[in-house]
Amino acid sequence: MSERHEEADVVEKVRDGWAVRYPDLDLRPVDVIGRTVRIAALALARLDRDLASSGITRTEFDVLGALARSDTPLRASEVTSVTGISGASTTKNVERLVAMGLVERHRLERDGRVVLLSLTDEGRALVDEQFPRRIEAERRMLDGLDDAEIATLTELLRRVTRNVEGRG
Repeated sequence: MSERHEEADVVEKVRDGWAVRYPDLDLRPVDVIGRTVRIAALALARLDRDLASSGITRTEFDVLGALARSDTPLRASEVTSVTGISGASTTKNVERLVAMGLVERHRLERDGRVVLLSLTDEGRALVDEQFPRRIEAERRMLDGLDDAEIATLTELLRRVTRNVEGRG
């Protein structure tokens, strides 16, 4: 069983359950990965709830975010690359965002086959409204951590990310 300083959280209860079945396994990865997955699931559910009033999905917001961060219009393939969503999903989401008046398409003058995507003024306004809210919600998730702890956590998670991405 784990040493507890506070009431056990969901992940500790799960890990302790596994410890009964597999007492010889080092279950520390459950503490880290289990919490990472739980934090991600809860954070994404909160983001979905927060975006619901704007009428867009998290994936659509990812597309808007990719366009908002770019200094120039992007090809759909560039949006796909930046967001990590599939090409088919990019197409579907862009279609919906165009219909909502949040994204516009432009044909490249020197090659009419190339379509570039950019935010409309309405799309920019939505990002300008929603992104600060998202950052504030995520900042509250870090309440109780000081700057040094956040820097340490960031570096540790960066190293784990490299391992997961196969670059470690």
